[in-house]
Amino acid sequence: MALFKKRTVGKPGEWYYCLVHHKVEEGPDCPAKDRFGPYTSREEAEHAMQNAQERNLEWENDPKWHDKSAPTDGAD
Repeated sequence: MALFKKRTVGKPGEWYYCLVHHKVEEGPDCPAKDRFGPYTSREEAEHAMQNAQERNLEWENDPKWHDKSAPTDGAD
């Protein structure tokens, strides 16, 4: 028995951004590995790549991700 059922039909109002086709789709037309979402509106899905880029920049500049740790030369 499968743990997860594969949905082939989306719920009304679910929007996704397809990373392969670079377009907004209503419902899960493409595999989950190739999309962002679901979003509650078409407009949200249209800005998926912009939001991801902004979040990546925030994380890259977050000092918590770039803290100085002790050198690991193998000597403990």
